[in-house]
Amino acid sequence: MATPTFDQLLEAGAHFGHLKRKWNPAMAPYIFMERNGIHIIDLYKTVAKIEEAQNALKQIAKSGKKVLFVATKKQAKDAIENKVGAIGMPYVTERWPGGMLTNFPTIRKAVKKMTTIDKMAKDGTFDNLSKREKLQITRQRAKLEKNLGSIADLGRLPSALFVIDVMKEHIAVAEAKRLGIPVFAIVDTNSNPEDVDYIIPANDDASKSIELIVSAVCDAMAEGLEERKVEKIDAPEDKDGAEGEQAAPKRRRVRRNEAPAAEAPKAEAPAEEPAEAPAAE
Repeated sequence: MATPTFDQLLEAGAHFGHLKRKWNPAMAPYIFMERNGIHIIDLYKTVAKIEEAQNALKQIAKSGKKVLFVATKKQAKDAIENKVGAIGMPYVTERWPGGMLTNFPTIRKAVKKMTTIDKMAKDGTFDNLSKREKLQITRQRAKLEKNLGSIADLGRLPSALFVIDVMKEHIAVAEAKRLGIPVFAIVDTNSNPEDVDYIIPANDDASKSIELIVSAVCDAMAEGLEERKVEKIDAPEDKDGAEGEQAAPKRRRVRRNEAPAAEAPKAEAPAEEPAEAPAAE
C-alpha cells in the first residue's frame, strides 16, 4: 500500500488552497502559510491523513463492505469512474439524488425497475409494445442507467462515504451524518470539516490532485479485497484439514468398539452348554 509522497502531492498541486477571504477557520490546523492571498495546505499533514484513510478503507474493503464514492464535479468524474470502477465499488458522478441514503428503499425500487426493463427486452415482451412505448421505456432506461447504473449492485446502505468537495456534496454528507455512516473526504481550505470523520486536507479542484489521492485509496482498498480473497481460499482448506483430523479418531473409535461386539456371542456360548446337560442324563 503506497501512500503519495510530499513531492508527488506538491507536483500535483495538492497544496493550493482557496483565497484567504474564502477560507473556513475550522481548516486552520491544516494550513501551512499564506502566499499571494492564497492559503497553502500543509502537505505533511495531508500525507499522514491519506495514510490514516487508506488503513481504514482497506479494513472496510477486507470485511466485504461497500464504500460509496461521491464526486459530481467535472474534474473528478474521470478519476472516479476509472479507479473506483476498477475495484467494483459504487459511485455517483451525476447529480446526487436527494434521499439516496435516507430514502434508500425508493432508490432500490428505481434500480429494480431498470432490471425489469432489461428482463422485458430479453423475454420478448418488448416486441409486443408499440414504437412509442418502446421509445419511452428506452429513454427511461437510459436515464436510470445514467443516474443509478453505478450503484446497481449496492443492495444495502454503504458502510462509508468518500466525498470530493464537501461543499458541493453537502446533501450527501448530511444524509450520511444523519444515518451514522462515516465520511471520508478531500477537504479544501474553504470547506467545513466538522461533519467529516476522515479528513484529507488537499486541493479538491485540481484533477491531478484528485486523481493522485483517489488512486492511493483505491489501491489500499484493492489490497483489502485481495486479502479477503486469499482468506476465503485458505478457510475451506483449514476447515477440511480440521474435519480430517477429527474424522480419523472417530473411525478408530468405531474399530475399537466393533471388536467387543463381535466377540460377544463367543462369550455367551459356554453359558448355554450346562442347560443341555440335564437333558442328556
